[in-house]
Amino acid sequence: MSLTTTPAQERQERWQELCRDPSLQDLPYKIETNERGQIVLSPPKAAHSDLQGRILDAFREARPEGRGLPEFPITTSGGVRVPDVVWMSEGRLEEITETGDPPTRAPDLCVEIMSESNDWSEMDEKRALYLEAGAEEVWVVDKDGAVRFFGKQELEASELVSGFPERV
Repeated sequence: MSLTTTPAQERQERWQELCRDPSLQDLPYKIETNERGQIVLSPPKAAHSDLQGRILDAFREARPEGRGLPEFPITTSGGVRVPDVVWMSEGRLEEITETGDPPTRAPDLCVEIMSESNDWSEMDEKRALYLEAGAEEVWVVDKDGAVRFFGKQELEASELVSGFPERV
């Protein structure tokens, strides 16, 4: 009898392989994989990091009972994707980590920050992947800090983090 793995397990195994690769340990890039397990690198920029910090600060103020984290890997049907910021309710982290490393279940909320190398086609794809993995909302923040909120469709405001500003 042969053992078989699921596509999600294969993506998790590929991610663990990359995490162990010493040549990738000190790269100054955000690393993700695509649906074929190929590495996708994104160089960080100071303005991008500043927006991540502003979003995390706003989470702490608006929903102190939850947890905001930067760059959280998620195993999706399109590879391992790493939203710039995530927010999760109490108990969700434990539920998520039970699905493996990196998890196959997304946090409640995933945030992507647009950069010069992104376009809306890529953001639409990532949004669909995060929602498919269980995110309730996905936000896209443009380089000027304007926030667009999405559930299954675009929202006027976040339903998870009420009062979150439309600009960070």
